[in-house]
Amino acid sequence: MTNPRDVFAALSDGISEGRFGELSALYAEDTVVEHPQAVPRPTRLDGRAAVHERFTGVLAGAVRLKRKNVVVHETTDPEVIVAEYDYDAESVETGRTTTTANIQVLRIRDGLIVHSRDYHDYLRLAAIRDGVGQLAGAYEQAPPRELSAVTPESADTVLERLVFGVAGGRWDELPELYAEETHVTHPFLPGSAVIRTRDEIREHFQAGKAMNPGFAVADLVTYRGTDPEVLIGEFAYQGEYAGKPVRIANIFSMRVRDGLVVESRDYGDHLGIAGDLGTIPALAAKL
Repeated sequence: MTNPRDVFAALSDGISEGRFGELSALYAEDTVVEHPQAVPRPTRLDGRAAVHERFTGVLAGAVRLKRKNVVVHETTDPEVIVAEYDYDAESVETGRTTTTANIQVLRIRDGLIVHSRDYHDYLRLAAIRDGVGQLAGAYEQAPPRELSAVTPESADTVLERLVFGVAGGRWDELPELYAEETHVTHPFLPGSAVIRTRDEIREHFQAGKAMNPGFAVADLVTYRGTDPEVLIGEFAYQGEYAGKPVRIANIFSMRVRDGLVVESRDYGDHLGIAGDLGTIPALAAKL
């Protein structure tokens, strides 16, 4: 089992079937697993033993997860795949259920996961466990955000023009990056509507223009799909707000046709924003 798709399928099947004690065998001894949007701050697991502990810890017995709607994007780097999928999640304690979005960037070498960056919907998972209050408390006690070196501006792809356009406050130019008919969603933002037209995108960016936080871009990495229309990017917006350091981790999965965005799933850390602003109850109320 050396094909990256097969390795991800084995991981996904194991989670859905509750075989958490077996899953660390899919990871290299020196693997690195990162959760850029973890609560209340990003986490990093180093080594197979740490991954095993994570899989067999408290959460393993707290939530039942069944994956569906899986889309695996192969990239021009044969070791790297990006997987988007949903979980039907059920809290063992409360019996409450929800559907959550997920996206992972995996580097798989010789049949083992050597690096994984995992993005999950922590708000919905907490809500079915009656844990929203605990989320708010975790952010209240969290240390200041750590910032990293700023990524120099570039315009090689539509994604870069979008990301740096937001950072540069070029709000009126951004709608022209999208097709007249498009499909933009924000899976981690409760209550958000599908954006279907360039005019709706224009309205969406007007809200950003009103705030105009003036953040910089950091840690931008783009992945080109073997499907030439697919473009995926990880990055963070960072800077200062209300006298505190701010860092917002994001990953966008785009389909670009004739130079314009026809589809985009924007997995932004809306929970992290709400946590740092003290507005988690208001965000959770939109679930």
